[in-house]
Amino acid sequence: MLSAAPPRLRPLADTSVSAVVAGFIAMMTGYTSSLILMYQAGQAAGLSAGQIASWIWALSIGMALCSIGLSLRYRTPITVAWSTPGAALLITSLGGVSYPEAIGAYLTCAALVTVCGVTGTFERLVRRLPGSLAAALLAGILFRIGSEIFIAAQHQTLLVLGMFFAYLVCKRASPRYAVLVALLVGLALAAGLGLLNFSGVSLQLAVPVWTTPAFSIGATISIAIPLFVVCMTSQNMPGMAVLRADGYQVPASPLITVTGIASLLLAPFGSHGINLAAISAAICTGPQAHENPAKRYTAAVWCGVFYGAAGTFGATLAALFAAFPRELVLSIAALALFGSIVNGLTQAMAEPREREAALITFMVTASGMTLFSIGSAFWGIVAGVVTLLILNANRRAA
Repeated sequence: MLSAAPPRLRPLADTSVSAVVAGFIAMMTGYTSSLILMYQAGQAAGLSAGQIASWIWALSIGMALCSIGLSLRYRTPITVAWSTPGAALLITSLGGVSYPEAIGAYLTCAALVTVCGVTGTFERLVRRLPGSLAAALLAGILFRIGSEIFIAAQHQTLLVLGMFFAYLVCKRASPRYAVLVALLVGLALAAGLGLLNFSGVSLQLAVPVWTTPAFSIGATISIAIPLFVVCMTSQNMPGMAVLRADGYQVPASPLITVTGIASLLLAPFGSHGINLAAISAAICTGPQAHENPAKRYTAAVWCGVFYGAAGTFGATLAALFAAFPRELVLSIAALALFGSIVNGLTQAMAEPREREAALITFMVTASGMTLFSIGSAFWGIVAGVVTLLILNANRRAA
């Protein structure tokens, strides 16, 4: 007997205004969170403006192709991003080696990620992670971003409060468009308050710049290995947690393999690596993206489209985002994540025997601590697993 054919893929028919808005906000959140870190790292290493623009182009094209391709392949909102902790790492380590050696380190890191995907090592690790801890990890990561809206209110009170109350009012009347209305109100208020400045924005196409890689032990130790640890623990693990917490059971190995191969191909153009997104992914997987979970993949597709458009004009991307007040960007990202934070906390506390371990995972992750140059997402999982083992060891034996 022939099995029933899967429903025909119809991304345009499945999309909605809320999905397009979610994709745009996810893209904007990803770029504004660490674009300045990349410029700082490039300038500290003495890179030319063309090399920095090529770096942004390579990352953007890789993120666009992977986000669109994987989302359509699995009909799941799979969002890919560069590693923000990785960009921060490069500020201090990139200047210590030559640029060709840094490119070689990027290739080494990408190869290690690809091996983890092909061998299924990462898949096995993710499957053993309790669902409550994964949900707590997600909530902890997003909590830090979500709470930024209240800090931003200290600096631009009228702008933030206007967006916040517009969100609440529309949430009651028409939840699908709450984030869109908040964004429009924010832009109108920012314009009225004189906070928008597009005078420094001009369209310039980014030109890819090839750099022949070189390999050295120093670059491997100072860049490749730390970058690998950071991207797996602070990006790919939380990225899978986001998908699993929102009910998407897509296999991990193909996702890691694809992003690893894309990183290999784009490293000579300056890409330090692309990974699964966490914060921006939650914007596309949450209820704000689409009321139907089966159609939320279109939000990630649109995010990929916006990635591609932004990367094409990578030379002036920083000037474009500098035109928006920081408080507007923080507030709209926070509002878009409220639904995902609620879902994460709800699932984290669902199992009574795992609540304390989930709470500790949430608290450690939300703290933002860094230990041995490894971020709080990794230590949150470690703390939660250790707590779970200690509290439930005797119960399982009994």
